[in-house]
Amino acid sequence: MCVVGPTYPFRGGIAHHTTLLARELEKRNDVLLVSFARQYPSWALPSGTDLDPSSQPLRSSAEFLLSPFDPPSWARTARRIREWRPDWVVLPWWIPVWAPAYAYLGRALTRGRGADGPRLVCVCHNTRPHDRTRLGTFADRTALRFALRAVDGFVVHATSEAERLRRAFPARAIRRVPMPDFGELAVTAPAPLPVSLPTDRPILLFCGFVRPYKGLDVLVDALPSVLARERVHLVVVGEFWQSEARYRERIARRGVTDAVTVVPGYVPDEVLVSFIRAANVVVLPYRRATQSAVVQLAFGVGRPAIVTTVGGLPDAVEHGVNGLLVPPEDPAALADAIVSFVRDGLGARFEANIRSRSTPLAWERLVGCLEELGAAPLRSPSGAS
Repeated sequence: MCVVGPTYPFRGGIAHHTTLLARELEKRNDVLLVSFARQYPSWALPSGTDLDPSSQPLRSSAEFLLSPFDPPSWARTARRIREWRPDWVVLPWWIPVWAPAYAYLGRALTRGRGADGPRLVCVCHNTRPHDRTRLGTFADRTALRFALRAVDGFVVHATSEAERLRRAFPARAIRRVPMPDFGELAVTAPAPLPVSLPTDRPILLFCGFVRPYKGLDVLVDALPSVLARERVHLVVVGEFWQSEARYRERIARRGVTDAVTVVPGYVPDEVLVSFIRAANVVVLPYRRATQSAVVQLAFGVGRPAIVTTVGGLPDAVEHGVNGLLVPPEDPAALADAIVSFVRDGLGARFEANIRSRSTPLAWERLVGCLEELGAAPLRSPSGAS
């Protein structure tokens, strides 16, 4: 079988997910992993690069062929996959920029296929971008239908994404499988932290790309209320996709500068894992989400999370068991949850629950679901949507 998607040297949660999935599939399949020769234009990235700086990266053997802006690469990729003669092909989906390339691949791989032709299965991370685009929701939905019209079945990790896919593709098989934790990434050797953190108070960690939908401003607004009741320290680790100065100004206006450490920029995996290990809880006050690789990495390390009730986050975080849920864009509710976590000593209980519920079978369940869809009969033309 074949997997198409990003892997090292590309960075980020989708690349980690694709790599871990390919590794799991390789345990019982011959796998061709086709990755990207290029993923995004440098001008679209705050740092100008999407390469992973980790010294201990997740790796998997791959052929780097595909580029979203290079149609000849689409033909080369389709030709290579046909040469491999896979029974099924896995395509991850998360952003409309890939629509033309995926539409081409879908048509090229399914055109004229017989009963033994390759099935296309999509792991749909996001049906539409988290940040609002100038093109709007209608354009995002159109790109989704255009790109994935040849797909035979879908796997999602979030209930919200399954519902959107059913509206877009009512005749397709759609399965929801909880996202496995990133425990394999969490076992990387710890690296020294680049900053000193207090040891006499709980550490709250916000990490990942700092983008408007992530709600860091909500967390900053909640912090004065938390500090009025409990001593805590907030650590912000991540690459800023909008003005870092605006966030620092907001921190200063709220009078919490001494209680916040900002570590700007994309940090290597081993450093991120060290920050999570140093934290008592990960706090992710997202405005919108499907799921979060940060939550799964936190669980892999054994740390709980405080998150908002958006998208697939409630599918991962069970309130009062492995974390706390709060409504989005509500600084008061977020502050109360943080205070409760600290004051009631919930961390130890949540961490014990995370350890007891962790299972190495999570990735195996995902693979089993993909195999089921990959072995299903081909859709009839009348069943197209």
